[in-house]
Amino acid sequence: MSADLLIVGATVRTLDPARPMARAVAIRGDRIVGLDDDALALRSATTEVVDLAGATVTPGLVDGHLHALLGVTAFAGADLSGCRDLDDLRTALAGAAPGRDGWVTGFGLDHNVFGGAPITNRMLEEVLPGAAVVIVLYDGHSSLASDEALRRAGVTGPRRFEQRAKIVCDDAGRPTGLLLEHAAMETVRDLIPPMEQAELHKRLLEVLDGMAATGLTGGVMMDAEGDALDVLAAVEAAAELPVRLRVMPWCMPESDLAALDALQRRRGRRWAVGGVKFFIDGTVEGGTAWLGHADCHGQGVDAFWRDPASYTRAVRHFASDRVQTATHAIGDAGVRHVVDSLADVDTRGVRHRVEHLETLPLAEVRRVVGAGLVASMQPSHTGYARADHTDEWSTRLGPERAARAWPCRDVRDAGGTLVLGSDWPIASYDARDVLAFAQLRRRPGSGDEPVTPDQALTGLMSLEGMTTHAALADGTEATSGRIAVGHRADLTAFVVDPVAAPADELATAPIRLTVSGGRITHRMDDR
Repeated sequence: MSADLLIVGATVRTLDPARPMARAVAIRGDRIVGLDDDALALRSATTEVVDLAGATVTPGLVDGHLHALLGVTAFAGADLSGCRDLDDLRTALAGAAPGRDGWVTGFGLDHNVFGGAPITNRMLEEVLPGAAVVIVLYDGHSSLASDEALRRAGVTGPRRFEQRAKIVCDDAGRPTGLLLEHAAMETVRDLIPPMEQAELHKRLLEVLDGMAATGLTGGVMMDAEGDALDVLAAVEAAAELPVRLRVMPWCMPESDLAALDALQRRRGRRWAVGGVKFFIDGTVEGGTAWLGHADCHGQGVDAFWRDPASYTRAVRHFASDRVQTATHAIGDAGVRHVVDSLADVDTRGVRHRVEHLETLPLAEVRRVVGAGLVASMQPSHTGYARADHTDEWSTRLGPERAARAWPCRDVRDAGGTLVLGSDWPIASYDARDVLAFAQLRRRPGSGDEPVTPDQALTGLMSLEGMTTHAALADGTEATSGRIAVGHRADLTAFVVDPVAAPADELATAPIRLTVSGGRITHRMDDR
């Protein structure tokens, strides 16, 4: 018996309490088969040997919350994430090139660009009069459509949707261009001609390659709408996916539960459906997060499901079938309802998840942990807030609730399972950014003041959030999340030690090697 791949010259942080450190790792197929001297003994003439020259190896990083296909398809066109004010937006729009059938699209627009003023399509009409324009705001739960785009969609006033979505209108009942939540956004988005399949496949692989280059070996893909699963199957028919994906299709108020049950059997070599994604609310900036009391605009007091009891019945349906659920819950009332819905349910060993938890009192954090739920959070979202509370997220909530922003450390100190992720394309998919933000609570390399610095994680806690805690959340801790014999061969090799290095340095330090399921998916060019 010999190894297919032998990693040497490394400091190996195994995250295995029984054997915390090692120097060499042997891999055969997709499994770890030896450590240290036992690993070296498995070297043969056919073994590929990789000398990492002192790099630090950890278990392979897993992004706990990303949107691979949605990011490729919906976040397309002009990148507006660099706009800081209306002048920036005006310049960016003026340079935006029309795409398919003359549509002008853009993405990543920060609500803060509007400086607290109502978000309308006035700027679109000023810069691109008569054009069909759709801009997706950074939160992915709102978009801005031009008058021509609304005309093509036949949107002339308010509509009622099964989910709590909204076509925002002025006092006279005329649409302002702002579309809140998925159903409202789709009224216009569905008119944009789809990307050619060859281009879609190419872009998806490019994104996954980019993720692997930042150390990611796997991710939980929180979308599978339309023909997404067929797209994954078609891409995998021609190439190996660089990142292993666990897929959670959406369960909306109008969804067919039996159809979602049937999807749980869909899988490929490097992807598999494994759960269902719910929404109990929207976003703070859009006024659609479900809060215990209204935000500064008198909004945020309603659930995404018009009948929250229907959500409870649906989530319990999947829990009874041992299908893991993950619920988008940003506001404190939303999180509370998720806990109430699952607290006394026999989940038969499945760990159900709550996503985002952006503002939550300590007592509610402890209820999440006490109910055995997994907290899944995205520390890089703090980059959209400001320590002085002058940003849109903070001003909507007010100082008391803004002071409870993204309570990562509270979850860990309460003994909870905390999974970290990017929510790409809402934030960068770079896994190093996620690890750095978790420790800094500000943008790496910036002079910004940290947002709620008391919620910062240690280097080890941050790493655990993308390794051991990710495995606990998935119920795969017996075979993944650590570097141990018999475990899946997922490894990330950092040029610096991600536990001990300054977080600002970690954010830009190269990834020397990524191994996912025994296969090298990224190797740093030493030239």
